[in-house]
Amino acid sequence: MSNFAGSNLKNDSPDDTGQRVVIVTGGSRGIGAAVARAAARQGYAVAVNFASDAVAAQSVVQAIVSSGGVAKAYRADISKEEDVVNLFRDVEQELGSLSVLINNGGVTAGFSRVDEVSASALSHVFAVNVIGAFLCCREAVRKMSRKHGGRGGSIVNISSRAAQLGGSGEWVHYAATKGALDTLTVGLAREVASEGVRVNAIAAGLIDTELHAAAGSPDRASQLASSIPLGRPGSPDEVAEAVLWLISPQAAYVTGAIVPVAGGR
Repeated sequence: MSNFAGSNLKNDSPDDTGQRVVIVTGGSRGIGAAVARAAARQGYAVAVNFASDAVAAQSVVQAIVSSGGVAKAYRADISKEEDVVNLFRDVEQELGSLSVLINNGGVTAGFSRVDEVSASALSHVFAVNVIGAFLCCREAVRKMSRKHGGRGGSIVNISSRAAQLGGSGEWVHYAATKGALDTLTVGLAREVASEGVRVNAIAAGLIDTELHAAAGSPDRASQLASSIPLGRPGSPDEVAEAVLWLISPQAAYVTGAIVPVAGGR
């Protein structure tokens, strides 16, 4: 069941007017919210997925609708198969055929050395960041692949430079999930390229979002600015611009790419 907040739909069938539809998981804040707003500006009908913060998700939706765009909020825990299946079903019924999936939903499970990490933290971070991403990709391919009767489309996974840097002393567990996401990106891209679906990833660097506060260090991005060759953390909007390029016709020959947006770090 969707959690609805506004739409500004001009008719009951978005497909009749060629409306492009995007699902943004974890779309209520940070990079996800920035991508949702940017996609709406490009004419997409945006499904803003959230796990628990309905107020934040509806704020994103209302900002889009107030600017003349189309958006709805959908509650779904992407680590749960039933929630994911229902999310994709509801979006198709209410907004139209899926064009793009932005796999942004993720958690860090906090800071911890490997010799201190708990099994419950590992289960949680892998359930959301890896299993959730796989489930969302599965459903997106089922909706978009020409093999399944779809019209093609694009998937962008929001990964992290931590996958290459390792996250030592902080979150090797989180970095490992992003390494898995990179592998999913490359493998799936090759699997569905001939079916009209492109799959790419953004390897985000130190981006100034709530993720750091959620992990227990709200000033982490600014404190590590000196380790970034460009000398500052990135913004969610800068990541969103890269995402919008990857799903655009200008990137039609790009698939299986992992694009760093990390200020040189």
